[in-house]
Amino acid sequence: MSAKKKTYSADFKAKVVLELLSEGATLNQTASKYEITQQSLLAWKKQFLENASQAFESSKMSSEYKKEIEELQATNDKLAKALGNTTIERDWAVKKLESLDLLSKKSLIDVQAQDLSLSKQCKLVGISRTCLYYKPKPISALNLRILNAMDEIYTDNPDYGYRYIHKQLIEDGFAVGKHRVLKYMKILGIEALHPKPKKLTSIRDHEHKIYPYLLSRYHNNNKQVTVNESNEVWSGDITYIRVSGGFMYLAAIIDWHSKAVLSYKISNTMDASLAVGVLEDAIAKYGPPKILNSDQGSQYTSYQHTKLLKDNDIEISMNGKGRSIDNIAIERFFRTLKKYSNIYISDYSSISELKEGVANYIHKYNFKRFHSALNYQKPMNVYLEGMKKEVENVA
Repeated sequence: MSAKKKTYSADFKAKVVLELLSEGATLNQTASKYEITQQSLLAWKKQFLENASQAFESSKMSSEYKKEIEELQATNDKLAKALGNTTIERDWAVKKLESLDLLSKKSLIDVQAQDLSLSKQCKLVGISRTCLYYKPKPISALNLRILNAMDEIYTDNPDYGYRYIHKQLIEDGFAVGKHRVLKYMKILGIEALHPKPKKLTSIRDHEHKIYPYLLSRYHNNNKQVTVNESNEVWSGDITYIRVSGGFMYLAAIIDWHSKAVLSYKISNTMDASLAVGVLEDAIAKYGPPKILNSDQGSQYTSYQHTKLLKDNDIEISMNGKGRSIDNIAIERFFRTLKKYSNIYISDYSSISELKEGVANYIHKYNFKRFHSALNYQKPMNVYLEGMKKEVENVA
């Protein structure tokens, strides 16, 4: 007999999401504490943030929303009926369903539905019913050590692919196979930092537009990117930082000309809101750049992030597929951060300790550390001097 699907009240979901947003624990720790999947927790967070503004709407607006929802529901009912009568529309819907990830498919399941069983719903969206009842297990101490070791190996050797990382792990005494190394590299979001031939058969998510790489216009004779002004080009990226009990995520924006870190944020989840939040902060502090370059991750191709860029007249540039080297400025900063900010010297025991350590390092990096690529000047000094010249030129 299959286990009964557990349901959660709105109050419970709100309580758990608020605890997650407080960032007092990692995503893994929070999910394990309440015996829920990380995917469910991320879906609750997304739903919570999307509907947060309604708490400040008047009763009149709430009434209007209700009427609008009813009208939309009526429209959807008509569309659903038409969908069942036309082969073209049916095929379109099937194609859309196939393009969704597991989390999105699971969010379509309605446990309260009376006319469709859970088994039928799971079959329709193309997932196994058993995944609905999966209870997450905390990352084991051994797996955490392997993840930490891989992160450290990659930071010291960013050109290493999975074969080299596997060889190094074996040499370091870890009994781990190549397939697990590949799996963990995907979890960590790492790949060898060198150009790879672009596969013509690679499939793009057409729901999210992929923008071209624009920084080739700044190539010097050696085909290296050379930007001569502050706020000309920014680079954005997200990396993992280990902490006791799991990993946190660091998003940052760096000015390509000065190498100054203009904004950063640490979170226990890696989603579009993290990339949007750090970009909003940088724009508020320093004004918009001409170009922002990032990878093709879903956080950067999301509607929210690209809309923010367009609203501020910022040109969107993205690395070529498999070309982390296209974003080398921030990749190098992340490697420096991990090697010299005590992340590998003494692991942080708490999130608050991690945030304090990263804040101290970034302040030191911006204002006190000489940078060899800047003729041994300090990044923030170079950035501010460049902005001063820009103001003088305008005047």
